[in-house]
Amino acid sequence: MLRMLLAGWLLLCSGIANAAESETLVIYNWAEYLPRKILQQFTRESGIKVQYLTYENNEAMYAKVKATKGEGYDILVPSTYYVDRMRREGLVQKIDKSRLHHFGNLDPHLLNQPYDPDNDYSIPYLWGTTGIAYNADQILPGQLKSWANLWNPDYKNKLLLLDDMREVFSISLKVLGYSINTTDENQIRAAYEKLTELMPNVRVFDAESPKTKFLAQEVMAGMLWNGEAYMASRENPKIKYVYPKEGVMQWMDSLVISAGAKNMENAYRFIDFVLRPEIARQISEEIGYSSPNRAAIHLLSDKIRNNPTAYPTADNLQNSEFQTDVGAALPIYEQYWRRLRAGR
Repeated sequence: MLRMLLAGWLLLCSGIANAAESETLVIYNWAEYLPRKILQQFTRESGIKVQYLTYENNEAMYAKVKATKGEGYDILVPSTYYVDRMRREGLVQKIDKSRLHHFGNLDPHLLNQPYDPDNDYSIPYLWGTTGIAYNADQILPGQLKSWANLWNPDYKNKLLLLDDMREVFSISLKVLGYSINTTDENQIRAAYEKLTELMPNVRVFDAESPKTKFLAQEVMAGMLWNGEAYMASRENPKIKYVYPKEGVMQWMDSLVISAGAKNMENAYRFIDFVLRPEIARQISEEIGYSSPNRAAIHLLSDKIRNNPTAYPTADNLQNSEFQTDVGAALPIYEQYWRRLRAGR
């Protein structure tokens, strides 16, 4: 009898442990990219506890996920070209969209892109641009109209560049008149050589919270994501955002389910939660990036919806490009990136 009671007790404890484990969700995302209040609301509504881990750039996220085959993570938030790479390498799972009741809220124009046809592996989360930000107390409006203006010697040791290889190479490729998705080694090398000329002007690389460098006036200008510029301008209206004449870089960050996910049901519940119009609206308003959720955009205030930093016009997006996977050319970029950061 005692043995039976003990066995029953162990089975009960095991069931409780498994139930507790099932009520968790591990999200691996960019820093400052999902409001705490949204995570708290999800937990209140669902009872699911969220472990929120962060990374500074796509490269760091990809390296960690590849090393672990995705184990230890449920939801990831890669950018456009990394969705393509990770789905081809089997690092993310195919998504059953029939389990997402709010999928229809998404803008069809932002779906079915070349990096993920039919959105079989990714659900758009936020999209945005990479342009130029500056402090109007330090730089007169109109002085920064072009990526090429960043090479001006007047900005020596006063600029910020994002700590993101593809983004940094993109500004040089734009200045040289090349596609930001080139796989031509000669063009990549030319972009590297052009960037070496920019380095004396660069004070810092940052991708974790670059807006803080602008707010602290550690830099007077540089490249910045539009959402960071929008959030910085709310604290200091002198922080301005420019769409350079050569064109901005466009990107889409998407929710994907890791190949090693242990909490699949919870992952689907969270993705569908984020697709709710009111939730998507709150995320866009607080984070400052453009929502791909049409129903959410209708809920935004006119002040945000008509702010070109957060919601660019067609004119703002002239000559813009989405980053795509450069495939076999990636090691070439990485080689020159290492040399650039090492000062060689």
